[in-house]
Amino acid sequence: MRRALDLSVYLVLDPDLCGATGMVETARAAVAGGVRTVQLRHKVATTAERIALCRELQAALAGSGAHLVVNDDVEAAVALGADGLHVGQGDLAPAAARAAIGPDMVLGLSVETEAHVRAVDPVLVDYLGAGPVFGTATKPDHAEPIGFDGLARMVALSAVPAVAIGGLEARHAAEVLRAGAAGLAVVSAICGKPDPKDAARGLLAAVNEGMA
Repeated sequence: MRRALDLSVYLVLDPDLCGATGMVETARAAVAGGVRTVQLRHKVATTAERIALCRELQAALAGSGAHLVVNDDVEAAVALGADGLHVGQGDLAPAAARAAIGPDMVLGLSVETEAHVRAVDPVLVDYLGAGPVFGTATKPDHAEPIGFDGLARMVALSAVPAVAIGGLEARHAAEVLRAGAAGLAVVSAICGKPDPKDAARGLLAAVNEGMA
């Protein structure tokens, strides 16, 4: 049986926003602040570069209980024995991704419309990244923002847990949870902050307050 990821605060690492701190140290600090799921999204890296970086991340997060997800690189995810693979609508199809990673690795899928959600096979896919809730500069080619109402409709249609993504900050946690999402995926709300650990703590506190 595949493990369930903690989606309450899901960190997506961005090489540009992490800046001088770097992705490894940002991840280490965020996990020290309570984050339990970290995704490496590095679109311009080669597979070999992603594998090397993920090995650093695995070493940094060892013993923390945090899980590492690889974005859109099946070869890297399999080579690393990563906890999860995340694919988008324009990436490898979920059936092909599942065949490649086997039955035990977590598979996440980005969804941007209600039609995308209806097409999801819960036998293949373990969780959804639903959005973008708002427009965001971290992904300039994003789809039309769905807002909290759109998020709620997508979550209601989903047979698997969904994490909201797209321009989200701690102040949005209550509305994300009210829409039925399991949590929020963030990039700039942690990456590039002067203190990623403190930023993570603030996000977790907001989520816990929203769950109360």
